[in-house]
This record gives sequence, C-alpha cells and structure tokens, in this order.
Amino acid sequence: MPLSNISIGTPEDTRSPGALKAALAEFISMLIFVFAGQGAGMAFAKLTDGGAATPVGLISASISHAFALFVAVSVGANISGGHVNPAVTFGLFVGGHISLLRSVLYWIAQLLGSVVACVLLKIATGVMTFGLVYTVYATAVDPKKGDVGTIAPIAIGFIVGANILAGGAFDGASMNPAVSFGPAVVSWTWNSHWVYWLGPFLGAGIAGLVYEVIFIGSSTHERLPTTDY
Repeated sequence: MPLSNISIGTPEDTRSPGALKAALAEFISMLIFVFAGQGAGMAFAKLTDGGAATPVGLISASISHAFALFVAVSVGANISGGHVNPAVTFGLFVGGHISLLRSVLYWIAQLLGSVVACVLLKIATGVMTFGLVYTVYATAVDPKKGDVGTIAPIAIGFIVGANILAGGAFDGASMNPAVSFGPAVVSWTWNSHWVYWLGPFLGAGIAGLVYEVIFIGSSTHERLPTTDY
C-alpha cells in the first residue's frame, strides 16, 4: 500500500465540530465496551470468589465482550466509524483512512472512555441505562442511521445482555423501573427501591439529551424537497 496515502492532517482534524463529535462518539463507545466487558469480569469474580479464570468465567467474559463490542461499534459507526480500539485507529491511519491528528484525538477519547468506564462501574444502574438509551438513539432514532437501523433490535438486545452480565452481581442490572417495581410489590420489599428509578431516569435523560443535542441536532430535521412529496 503506498505510503502516500498517509496523512498528517490539518488543525481542522482536531478542532472542527465534526471531529469533536467523532471523538465524543469514540469516548462513549469505548465507555460502553469497557463497562460491560470489565464489569462482567468483576461480577463473575464476585459471584465465584475469584473464579473469573475458570472455563465458565472465560465464557462469560467472551460473551459480554462480544455483545458489548457489537453494540459499541454499531452506535459509533454513523459518527466516528466505530473504531473502539486504538490499534484499529492506527491501522486505519496507516491505510490512509484517517489522519494522524484525528487519530491522536481518537486515542485520547478512547483512553478516557476506558478510564471513566472503570470509575463508573461503582454506580452501575445509571450508566447501564445510559448505554441502553444511547444505543436506542444511535441505531433506531438517528435519521442518519442508514443500514445500522436494520440491526437495532439486535444491538438493543445485546446491550441489555451485556449489562446484565456486567451488573447483575452488583445491583441486579435493572435498567427498567417497571421490571423492578413488579417484584417489589409482590414481595413487598422496598429497600433502596428509589435507586432503581433514579438511576435509570438519570441515565436515560442524559443519553437522550447528549444524542439529540450533539449528534442529531436541529440541522438534520430538514424540509424534504418538493419532488419527494
């Protein structure tokens, strides 16, 4: 492959609104991926007293990582290309598909996403619902979804599955207040029940605002040409 394809880039590759949106998308995609993958390992270790390296633990980790990566790539595909890996970004840079300056921007976003995901594992409920609603917006609501819309049900199902593997041992992985409400009524157990409402509502609200304001915005709601009526 000719080295002439490699591009250093211009300041616009790091300062333009499109570049910053792409970096934010990589940050969120990496956060979703690491949160689910690392969370599953932590959950299994907690449930099995450190047995994450057992065959069952490895299967659990592989499933959670596969689910989470599918979702992370899907939700970033329309905005950043869904790299979700500094090595992937580097490979695309070498191939001339992304400039060096934008690659650096992606790397910073990806590393920050990983760090923040590990910090947020301590407040799993709100973060899981953020990931769920963000996935709904990226694959089913975004007008730019294109072919990604065809896999929306799979992506949404996978993020729920990955979050259950990641958070089930910590807070029950409830991303739906109604699902938590039914058992609470039947068993009449209301200990910390407010958490299962506050966390999902906060996570969902933040995800909706972030995606609608930053990635969809008013510019996408354009009047159709008269020939399309």
